[in-house]
Amino acid sequence: MSREHLVEMAHRGLAHWKAGTVPLVDDVYRVPTTNYTDPARWQLEVDRIFKRLPLMLGFASELREPNTYRAVEVAGVAVLMVRGLDGALRAFVNMCSHRGAQVVPDGVGEARRFACPYHAWTYDTQGDLVGVLDASAFGDIDRSCMGLTPLPVCERAGLIWVVLTPGQTVDFDAFLCGYDDVLAYHHFDRCRVVGRQDLVGPNWKVAYDGYLDYYHLPILHRATFGPDMSTQAIYDAWGPHQRISAPDRTFGTKLGHKSEQEWTDADLTAGVWTIFPHVSIAGFDNGSIYMVSQLFPGRSVGESVTTQTFLHTGEEPDEGEAALIAERMAFNLHVVRDEDYFTGLRIQRNVETGAKREFVFGRNEGGGQRFHGWVDQLLATDDADLPALFRRAAPAGG
Repeated sequence: MSREHLVEMAHRGLAHWKAGTVPLVDDVYRVPTTNYTDPARWQLEVDRIFKRLPLMLGFASELREPNTYRAVEVAGVAVLMVRGLDGALRAFVNMCSHRGAQVVPDGVGEARRFACPYHAWTYDTQGDLVGVLDASAFGDIDRSCMGLTPLPVCERAGLIWVVLTPGQTVDFDAFLCGYDDVLAYHHFDRCRVVGRQDLVGPNWKVAYDGYLDYYHLPILHRATFGPDMSTQAIYDAWGPHQRISAPDRTFGTKLGHKSEQEWTDADLTAGVWTIFPHVSIAGFDNGSIYMVSQLFPGRSVGESVTTQTFLHTGEEPDEGEAALIAERMAFNLHVVRDEDYFTGLRIQRNVETGAKREFVFGRNEGGGQRFHGWVDQLLATDDADLPALFRRAAPAGG
């Protein structure tokens, strides 16, 4: 049914392309500018969104083999994801039970044991404490109670979701709203991670507004890729998760001159795919290269950090493919750092003056409207009501 859904979206996009139309929402939408500057609200966003919802933190292809791991810090929480000898994927707070040191340095690797750099307490890939330095001198402890602290984790569509709060009850199916079924057509499980780079940006919502916005593309990016882009966008949603496509480029160019039987998965998944609250996925070179941008709050309300991860389909890239990947990485670093975030950081500076009380999202900016609506709903929703909130969110399209 998922491919049928993609085909249905394609026909809908083609109809807009042929008619020269674009779906619009009912009205403009206003967001208080204090939502981008209020430290108390920002802390609530970190606590009620980033620390209790599943975050897409990893790629199954990096942790395909037993004993492979990735360690990363997210919103002040050190996270360790690891594939055990039993093939199971687990996630833990990357914190030693002895005196709290970070056990594994940030990065990816392979290991059967993890030794804390402070006092060499050692853990296995199941998180169990298996070694205590000078155990006879240390004293009696119940090792079964002193393993690494587990975190809820889920693996879908070649992507890994982790919840940052230990013991949080999570309904991953409700949260994903069926979005993982269509994400599977990107075939991330077959992709190879070929590069990463980090960027510093403004408030996470200022940055994320840009990922949901085609309206700015031919203007802000006029010196790079903008001249080939349209301001128009079609938004499809699965709960808070959204796919953004252009009726001209996505459908007219890729699908309009082919029969339905010729439509490939790469054709059908063109556009930008976002995973709430912090991921944007863009494909290049007919789906052979993906850039997955993971956006996280920084240390304060006016800061964010973005990791761009580049994936390549198929086997180890040859020399020509490696050169193309390096070119894509340099280009996208320039575009996001020197165009998007250059502008976003100045938006942040300006909004902190209080000169404007509201931002306005137009009828053509339905993606931004939906995003801010979900942020507001989640801040007002208690833990027990989260599954019902997501289950009520039926897929919606333009």
